[in-house]
Amino acid sequence: MIRELVSKISSLFAERSHATRRKFEAPIKIWFDLVPGVFHANSAAKGSFMTGVTSDLSGSGIGFIVSAIRIKENYLVGQNRELNVELDLPGGKIRMKVMGRRYEKFGMHISTEKYAIGAEIIDMSKEDRDAYEHFLLHSRNLKKNIGGSLELEVD
Repeated sequence: MIRELVSKISSLFAERSHATRRKFEAPIKIWFDLVPGVFHANSAAKGSFMTGVTSDLSGSGIGFIVSAIRIKENYLVGQNRELNVELDLPGGKIRMKVMGRRYEKFGMHISTEKYAIGAEIIDMSKEDRDAYEHFLLHSRNLKKNIGGSLELEVD
């Protein structure tokens, strides 16, 4: 009985020690800034980007799923590399800088292999931050569009 009580109390503290995550799938675009001395002007990463989908969002970080762990020769996680991210949320596009903190590979076969990446938000404009936080507060009110239905108007 005491063990159950201690377990419940510790789980309450654990829940409050990190930002609440909202499960939400939205298109995401990821790319690197070209940093002098790290990326050269003719680097293979110049102009390259990757697309994926978010898995969860919080005030301090995002989770997303992509088909590869790197863009050209540059890994998305590690080496304190900042990533530019553009989220396509229902209220509009939000841009932020994130740093990949961890990843996990999943999929049964190389053709279905995917990577789940957890990233910390490190910078965002005030306008984007306000829109993002508004979305997090009101995302529960959104209904998912099932199957991308198409409505036709009849004369």
